[in-house]
Amino acid sequence: MSAIPTVPAPKTNYIGLSVLDYRGGKTTLCAGCGHNAISERIIDAMYEMGIQPEGVVKLSGIGCSSKSPAYFLNRAHGFNAVHGRMPSVATGVALANSKLMAIGVTGDGDTASIGIGQFVHLMRRNLPIIYVIEDNGVYGLTKGQFSATADLGAKLKTGVINDLPPIDTCMLAIQLGATFVARSFSGDKKQLLAILKAAIAHHGTSMIDVISPCVTFNDHEGSTKSYKYFKEHEEPVNEVGFVPHFEHIEVEYDPGTTTTVRMHDGSELRLRKLEREYDPTSKIEALKQLAESHDKGEMLTGVFYVNTQTPTFMDILHLADEPLATLPESAVRPPKQALEEIMEALR
Repeated sequence: MSAIPTVPAPKTNYIGLSVLDYRGGKTTLCAGCGHNAISERIIDAMYEMGIQPEGVVKLSGIGCSSKSPAYFLNRAHGFNAVHGRMPSVATGVALANSKLMAIGVTGDGDTASIGIGQFVHLMRRNLPIIYVIEDNGVYGLTKGQFSATADLGAKLKTGVINDLPPIDTCMLAIQLGATFVARSFSGDKKQLLAILKAAIAHHGTSMIDVISPCVTFNDHEGSTKSYKYFKEHEEPVNEVGFVPHFEHIEVEYDPGTTTTVRMHDGSELRLRKLEREYDPTSKIEALKQLAESHDKGEMLTGVFYVNTQTPTFMDILHLADEPLATLPESAVRPPKQALEEIMEALR
């Protein structure tokens, strides 16, 4: 009688969970969309860092990117907010329950256009949140118009040329006060995973701009957010790779070097990584490197800035260690006498 083959138990992390415990629903995004690769890296990072899924809250706004939280951590809490208003909801969540790890997934339109005002104030408050921008330079849900991060001179499939300068969300975040700022590419598994794991470990605002080419509206010749262009112009601080249409393309190269990758549409992307000697604790150096990369027409990637000394928004407000949502009414509501004294003082 032949022995019944045994199925090996799935590999688990140090809290006893398998990678399947960190997955979400099946994606409905376009085949080859870089957003799916970002979701996969978030799954890997949470698994490898041993984060309890139920201890995470996923937040998003509106757009292709804001659908991504449905594709990872299906056991986590989630809230899909109004277009551009995710930072307000994230702030409320973090203040109500500081024990939850907040991860916000947004897009370049959701952040740099309709949501720019909320983005500005989130960055300056240093709220403990992992803020991921899935950046493709277009509005993928409304037929591919330019977003505010589209590069000057970029061309749409219709032939329209962008004549407005782009908003660099990394430079803006550093200037405003974010304490962890990085950029990566959706197809660079190694670099993006390392950045996400560092962001999870950081206590404060971790802003990660991930170039994620839109295979439907922004991966053609003339686009500065295509796979081809990015591989030609990226200047990595750490490492980069990419995900082409219907297949995954990966590259590895040394820090301080530039590489060119040919995309599925025949275009090319130029990437450059920061040198190993780069000091990410210098705000001035970070802004200088980003400005120089713009002048060279290169896309710089890696961790640009880290500050572990600035107090978080919770520290500034002197919140109790216990989550506000768990405190009794007597601890969070002023007594009647206090209100009467205030009213009396206003007479």
